[in-house]
Amino acid sequence: MLYAIIGQDQPSSLENRLASRPAHLARLQALQDQGRLVLAGPFPAIDSPDPGPAGFSGSLIVAEFASLDEARDWADADPYVAAGVYAHVEVKPFRKVLPV
Repeated sequence: MLYAIIGQDQPSSLENRLASRPAHLARLQALQDQGRLVLAGPFPAIDSPDPGPAGFSGSLIVAEFASLDEARDWADADPYVAAGVYAHVEVKPFRKVLPV
């Protein structure tokens, strides 16, 4: 089943985000290599594709996992969690409708 993982960034977390980004992306690449990643990306803190020093307010990942518990465990092990980038992470079942 698909799950949406929504991470909300701590204020002023851009430096930690940038430092831990390579490890975060490596985990996402592993999901993609397994054919389980639907999409992933950050929420710019301002209305711009490159927010510069304004940074980001969080991230969204939609991926396939065997269960909600597995999705939560994967999210809890994210480098952004360990680095203190995320203040809160929510994991929800997700049903993709479009595109087909």
